[in-house]
Amino acid sequence: MKLILWLLALFAAAVAVTLAAKNTTGRALIEMPPYQLELPLDQFIIGAVVAFFVFYILVRFILGIFGFSQRHRHKKTDEMLLSGLKAYLEGDYVKSQKNTAVALKLADSSTAKAISAVIAARSAQMLDEAVARDQYINTALTEAPDEKSLCLAAKTEFLLKNENYQEALKILQSLYSEGGLQSTAVLQLELEAQQQAGNWDAVLELTGILAKRQSVNKALIKKLKHDAQIKNIRSKATDLQSLNQYWQHISPLDKMDSKLSAAAARAYISLGNCNMANKIIESSVPFTWDDELIELYSECLDYHVSRQIECAEVWLRAQPNNAQLLLTLGKLCTYCELWGKAQNYLEASLSVQPGQKAHFALAQLNEKLGKHELAMDHYNKGLQLTLKQLN
Repeated sequence: MKLILWLLALFAAAVAVTLAAKNTTGRALIEMPPYQLELPLDQFIIGAVVAFFVFYILVRFILGIFGFSQRHRHKKTDEMLLSGLKAYLEGDYVKSQKNTAVALKLADSSTAKAISAVIAARSAQMLDEAVARDQYINTALTEAPDEKSLCLAAKTEFLLKNENYQEALKILQSLYSEGGLQSTAVLQLELEAQQQAGNWDAVLELTGILAKRQSVNKALIKKLKHDAQIKNIRSKATDLQSLNQYWQHISPLDKMDSKLSAAAARAYISLGNCNMANKIIESSVPFTWDDELIELYSECLDYHVSRQIECAEVWLRAQPNNAQLLLTLGKLCTYCELWGKAQNYLEASLSVQPGQKAHFALAQLNEKLGKHELAMDHYNKGLQLTLKQLN
């Protein structure tokens, strides 16, 4: 339609010029020393119009050639980039690297260059071609500085794959120095780097930030926080003051977590602070009835053992068939040389749930009572259960 309108306009202009030329009697003189050309005015006008249209068509033709070349380049870039991305998702990393490398060379925009470079680098990483991988990233950093964060994030990920968390953290710090709100992906990379470095305080800080973001796996972040808390407690098991400070700052709700309480109790036991370890256990057991905590209750024994027996017997009223609780009571009574009660509790534990630990505890008790044959029998039964579990 547009072409038809142009043709109609052209014919109308030609008719108008022809009609005007019939009524024109003047002459046009074109002088360019030493040459001189004199034409009737009507011929001059027609020639000028024709020259204009020829010039216009020639210019459009030249621009069309360049425009076609540019469009073809963009189309080729898109084809190579999409083909490379598809190949990457399909696991064809050789094809992906080849096509995205072509797209990287053809691309004009920074975004296309950066995306092409990152996909090519990821493909090279999967093919264990470290030199090519780094070359793609460096090319993108040079030719697409506007997309620096994307390229550096990919580089950080590659470093973390090789557990080079020191260099990864340096790159992340360079990103942070530019200011602004950091993306969730960058924060997750730092989280992984801090985990590798064993900086559990930093891990906990990052999980707190990420928990407020929408585009994260909340369950995973919660688990990572939980694991970091446990490892942080373990890392402070050599310094009572640090352990006290950390445990005091943990929320009451988190302290009710059985795994966290068990880690703290073990840390205090390793430092010889049985009083604090038992307080943690006594606060948590009535709510969690965790076997690990109940077992730990008999591992740190001091002059308060009689009080521990009283506390455990109170628990037993609520959990009369708890095999681990019966075993713990048996051990506590053995320590206090309450032989009869110890034997009753240990045998009750075995009747609820046969276990090698209860058999070994009964064997040790019978040894102290001079019942060596009975002790040997329990040792054998405990060993059989142990071998059965190993198989």
